[in-house]
Amino acid sequence: MTFPHRLIVALGVTAVLPIAAAAQTPTPPPTPESTPATGTAPPAPGPPSPPASYTYTVDGRRDPFVALIGRGGVQRGSTRPEIRAEGLAGLTADELVVRGIIQSRGAWVAMVSGPSGKVYNVRPGDRLADGTIRSINAESVEILQQVNDPLSLEKQREVRKFLRGGEPK
Repeated sequence: MTFPHRLIVALGVTAVLPIAAAAQTPTPPPTPESTPATGTAPPAPGPPSPPASYTYTVDGRRDPFVALIGRGGVQRGSTRPEIRAEGLAGLTADELVVRGIIQSRGAWVAMVSGPSGKVYNVRPGDRLADGTIRSINAESVEILQQVNDPLSLEKQREVRKFLRGGEPK
């Protein structure tokens, strides 16, 4: 290290040491004159209240506190629940549980239930809220479900519901 470099380092160290020493000294406790005579802190002021004549107008703006995606049974742009059809047409593929599969007059018929516990008989071609019963065999019910996701490239998917929640063999 050359002499000018040593001089610069020495000046830097001497300039920083007093600042570091002053930062480590404790602050003195508050004097009795600075604290109020009652011994309690003054109450914090409350939030300001709006004027009595203030009204909020929506003017076509959306509610910023309502989620834009993944809202389940709420339609986009509204805060009320989605109104579904009664019976089988109001059930989604995710809500169906296969309770039984029988063969009647050469065709397969499945007994499915929804969240309410009510049992429905379904045949291929029957409509659901988000799809159609595509086929029924001795082990499962196949549903062609409409995908309602703007980010998904596929618009339909096949969902298999097995008898008693079983898996394929």
